[in-house]
Amino acid sequence: MSDEKILELEGKIGLEFKDKNILLQALTHRSYLNENTAWKLEHNERLEFLGDAVLELAVTDHLYKNYPNPEGELTNWRAAIVNANILATISAKFDLNSYILLSRGEAKDTGRARQYILANAMEAVIGAIYLDQGYTAAEDFIKRFIIVELPEIIAQELYRDAKSRLQEEAQERVGVTPTYEVLKESGPDHARSFVVGVYLGKELAAEGEGLSKQEAQQIAAEKALEKKGW
Repeated sequence: MSDEKILELEGKIGLEFKDKNILLQALTHRSYLNENTAWKLEHNERLEFLGDAVLELAVTDHLYKNYPNPEGELTNWRAAIVNANILATISAKFDLNSYILLSRGEAKDTGRARQYILANAMEAVIGAIYLDQGYTAAEDFIKRFIIVELPEIIAQELYRDAKSRLQEEAQERVGVTPTYEVLKESGPDHARSFVVGVYLGKELAAEGEGLSKQEAQQIAAEKALEKKGW
């Protein structure tokens, strides 16, 4: 990646790194190393591990100081804002997708797997900021890009589990309890993919695909809520 691209990303996130390599490492996906064995840096998974902890601390601190709600509600809100879907969506604010270093195969995948890559890269960037600039700078980044989304998540009740929401709505509106069925399984044992259908009685309301049955069920429930306008 060129120096110009790194400077471009720094401009978008409003930070100038002392060590550009630490930001570059945060952008390096494991798959990139398979095709670029001479690459000078490690992949971003250790930075992701660190960034995940920094993100959780910053969000927890903000919730504790600003919301007098019970622990259970705060836990649900925190889980909602640090999940992969939200982080992947937030990453579009500074077009993180354009800067991640991937293998040619991974670069072609624009589906669910890419969302996880983007979410993990977001956490890796947070880890890189923490190492290069300290906790205060990392917390500021988290507030500017992530915590700012919290009021809408609470207002729209996006923290509520999609399966639970669908069950409540279906029982209230049409008097049935949703059921889930695996429609398709694919991929090797270590990387299975599942397509699950959610049914309202005999009606196939929606399908969802995920890397686990539970994830596929959640996605199917989300799609069913959207299709039904619930």
